[in-house]
Amino acid sequence: MSPADGRPGGSAGTPSFFRSRAGIALLVFLAIAAYFLWTEHQAHVWAAVPYLPWLLLLACPLLHLFMHGGHGGHDDHRGGGSGSGPGGADR
Repeated sequence: MSPADGRPGGSAGTPSFFRSRAGIALLVFLAIAAYFLWTEHQAHVWAAVPYLPWLLLLACPLLHLFMHGGHGGHDDHRGGGSGSGPGGADR
């Protein structure tokens, strides 16, 4: 025992949350929830796998529209400069 606090010499103070009864119950609950989430939704995940390449191809035009702000965002192709200022004045 440590003379200062009356505990055995190797203890580091309060136990961690995950070693308490509530922490162990939480870990068990999370493990059960993860198991049921995986087993119940596994069919949906595997059903989407054949469509993933097509979804990637569909994402390309959508990203083009959102990243360029439609086709009005191609100011630099019209000789206007970088498109960040009026007439490309920041060059």
